[in-house]
Amino acid sequence: MSTLPDQFAGVTVQTKANVYFDGNVVSHTVLFADQSKKTLGLIRPGSYHFGTAAAERMEIVAGDCVVALDGSTQTNAYGPGTFFDVPAKSGFTISVKAGLCEYICSFLA
Repeated sequence: MSTLPDQFAGVTVQTKANVYFDGNVVSHTVLFADQSKKTLGLIRPGSYHFGTAAAERMEIVAGDCVVALDGSTQTNAYGPGTFFDVPAKSGFTISVKAGLCEYICSFLA
């Protein structure tokens, strides 16, 4: 389990949204003083595949999802307070059955 923050202090938020899959996945980029970045987003019901350039950690803030990492037939369910890591130059399929899934995506070094 992860400990999710309620807020981020001293950051810059890019106002232009990152919009994917006809608006079914939307996020905003948050830039930190140490040059790191995260995205905060929402996923509507459906199944979506994302590729990764950098390694990522996806932390689930609210809602539920099921994830399959590229190269694996295994799926895992995630809910609030849980996370999964995705290797660089890989990808994952995330599925949401109902409601919204809220997440924090951290780009790992």
